[in-house]
Amino acid sequence: MKKLSIILILIVSLTAVGCAGMSDTQQRTLSGGAIGAGAGAIVGAIAGHTAWGAAIGSATGAAGGYLYDHYEKSKEAEYQKGYKAGQESAQKSQ
Repeated sequence: MKKLSIILILIVSLTAVGCAGMSDTQQRTLSGGAIGAGAGAIVGAIAGHTAWGAAIGSATGAAGGYLYDHYEKSKEAEYQKGYKAGQESAQKSQ
């Protein structure tokens, strides 16, 4: 049990360090996949098919993370568009 805990801590540490140079899209997709795999494994264990649950959860989570990233980017683009329009309007009124 102690050996398993040490291995788990090592894997989590290496994963956290490995994500440092990733783009926002990559980080959100990877996070979604990891969260989906965990949730899918839990549901799969209850249903009796842990591996299938983890695989399906991982794919679904990665897709969800990717779509969430596109949503966040479009929201930021709209904000910047409105901010720029506000700046131009303020300059014209002076």
